Amino acid sequence: MKEKTALITGGAAGIGKMTAELLAEKGFHIVINYRKSEEKARKLAEEIQRKHRVKAAAVKGDVASMEDCRRIYEQAISLTGRVDVLIHNAGPYIRERKKMADYSLDEWLYLVNGNLNAVFYLTKLCLPAMRENRWGRIITMGFDRAETAAGWPERSAFAAAKSAVASLTKTLSREEAEYGITVNMVSPGDIEGDWKEKRIGEAMGRPDPGTPVGRPGTGEDVARVISFLCGEESDFITGAVISVTGGKDVLGKGKGK
Repeated sequence: MKEKTALITGGAAGIGKMTAELLAEKGFHIVINYRKSEEKARKLAEEIQRKHRVKAAAVKGDVASMEDCRRIYEQAISLTGRVDVLIHNAGPYIRERKKMADYSLDEWLYLVNGNLNAVFYLTKLCLPAMRENRWGRIITMGFDRAETAAGWPERSAFAAAKSAVASLTKTLSREEAEYGITVNMVSPGDIEGDWKEKRIGEAMGRPDPGTPVGRPGTGEDVARVISFLCGEESDFITGAVISVTGGKDVLGKGKGK
């Protein structure tokens, strides 16, 4: 993957961080977008440069803002010269469970802008160069069964936005295939807390009765799928929605994240 650059939104921590590390191991230059976690983002960029001898940089911006998305893209181009892989990892989420009727207009718009419109904003900016290069990888993030437009009680804004992204992912995969661009969605299961930044080896032998495979999920579980989809060898996979849940029914019995 010589001289290819990956832009990862929300890449300073969690699954985004694990993805940045795995892609750097494969030789990608890395641009880490962050909103508030400046120290973590800059530290990660420094570690990646030192360990993997690729370019790495941290860029501030809120993906819910069209203006910030333009700034993120322009800074990524100025730092590395190109964006070949776009990973839409960032997406605002309200942990408080509430019914649709209880959302304020500002909350609703922020969740929809950050989870759906951000995909439009950044993808539209990146597509012209990807088309010209006749190569690109775009990864969106969903939730268990997002592609079925499943109802998720007390998570209406997030679920509606991500279900729309699933449809957009499939549409883009058809529209951009002729340019060598693949577009896929990865849907993480219940991967909580510190496990988002752990490796698979750390989860082996750790019992998790609530997950059918019997162990906790890790950030590496998800990042490895993303990493594969970003490679040359994945060019026949596009328009796919891949769940990484360990077999757990994330939406079952009304349970959320």
